[in-house]
Amino acid sequence: MNLSYLSLFRNLENDNRQFAVIGLGRFGRSVCQTLHGMGYDVLGIDSSEKLVAQAMADQITAHALELDSTEPLALKEAGVFEFDTVIVAIGNYVQESIITTLNVKEGGVPHVVAKASNETHGKLLQKVGADRVVFPEHDMGCNLARSLTRPKILERFNLDPEHSIVEVAVPEEFDGQTIAELNLRKRFGLNLIAVGDEQKFQINPEPNRLLHKGQMMVVVGDNQAIDRLVK
Repeated sequence: MNLSYLSLFRNLENDNRQFAVIGLGRFGRSVCQTLHGMGYDVLGIDSSEKLVAQAMADQITAHALELDSTEPLALKEAGVFEFDTVIVAIGNYVQESIITTLNVKEGGVPHVVAKASNETHGKLLQKVGADRVVFPEHDMGCNLARSLTRPKILERFNLDPEHSIVEVAVPEEFDGQTIAELNLRKRFGLNLIAVGDEQKFQINPEPNRLLHKGQMMVVVGDNQAIDRLVK
């Protein structure tokens, strides 16, 4: 159960089926590949002919175009303003990122997600209309630090500074016990929301379900309670 992109996608409407991703660097490619793999209609855009050709060759997007996203007319002619959501994945070129975000908002795109390289960049993106600003490098650094200090946590999604959803390996001492017997809510103040393996998860599992070593479980709750669990 990959939680990596929950932060990016949590505010998107369920009926959004069309996305444009502007900027096909590592972050943009990852977003394209994830959305495309989920069955969404994705248009990839970059000013680099090489990156556009690579995206198509790797089949990480249904369509890809080479254009200058700082030119509103080019975006309009490409139909970008008709998309439900546009992700501006340009992080290293601040001016291009800000102008592109302004262009797509003024073009009438309902929901614009923009990648920021630092806090100042993020504030500028918000001022020109970005509906959501993400900091993938910062988030990756935080996740790495947590994975080094809490190696039993496989995935984490922060709900707020104090609460998270995490995927953890079922501890050896839980092997052979039912969910009811563990009583995670009483012992740790955590709610178990899914159990499974790499192939399939069961959401809201029955209290009489047995847990086994090697499985994964997804819990939600206070970060301090999560730390007690993984220790």
